[in-house]
Amino acid sequence: TSITSAKIQVNGVHLHYQQTGEGSHAVLLLPGMLGSGQTDFGPQLKSMNKQLFTIVAWDPRGYGKSIPPSRDFPPDFFERDAKDAVDLMQALKFKKFSLLGWSDGGITALIAAAKYPNLIHKLVVWGANASVTQEDVRIYNGIRDVSKWSEKVKKPLEEMYGHNYFAKTCEAWVDGISRFAQNSDGSICQQLLPNIKCPTFIIHGERDPLVPQAHAEYIHKHIKGSR
Repeated sequence: TSITSAKIQVNGVHLHYQQTGEGSHAVLLLPGMLGSGQTDFGPQLKSMNKQLFTIVAWDPRGYGKSIPPSRDFPPDFFERDAKDAVDLMQALKFKKFSLLGWSDGGITALIAAAKYPNLIHKLVVWGANASVTQEDVRIYNGIRDVSKWSEKVKKPLEEMYGHNYFAKTCEAWVDGISRFAQNSDGSICQQLLPNIKCPTFIIHGERDPLVPQAHAEYIHKHIKGSR
């Protein structure tokens, strides 16, 4: 099945998305920091079962092809992304859908599942965290300078954004996410986790260089019935 690529106006911005498959189970793929549907979910768009699923991969505002606007990181940027994501799926006429989110997209998916429980069918997150510790801030600052990134990770992002936008947005992300460390318990969305009622599957890589495994264990412990 071919992959269609389009833009739709949602909450005052034009959001880019890719869609494929004709299954009855709609699934939204949520990319990580600086990511887009194409950079983060090429294999899923190509290989997920298109008879079972209708697959949508989106570019959050300021990322991928959802520019303009430029990406910014106000204190509520995860909530804003969650609302954009849910409103995008509703604009595409999906009544109920599942979320697959990784990294920042995982955080966005957690918030969306907690705040819009009637719309979310199932939830899968990997590399996600519900809080930011001082240790996390130290790790984030380690990736602030994109010139130190490996070629493999850097190349597709530089091709998509150009060096300046990529470098500037990465620095802004580090500052934006580090601010959560000032909250009580460094919370991003800890208080929302008990509100997640849909079946939830949490995946984590034990060698994840950016998100220590304790984060996945915390999320599992606070979402009832999650695996």
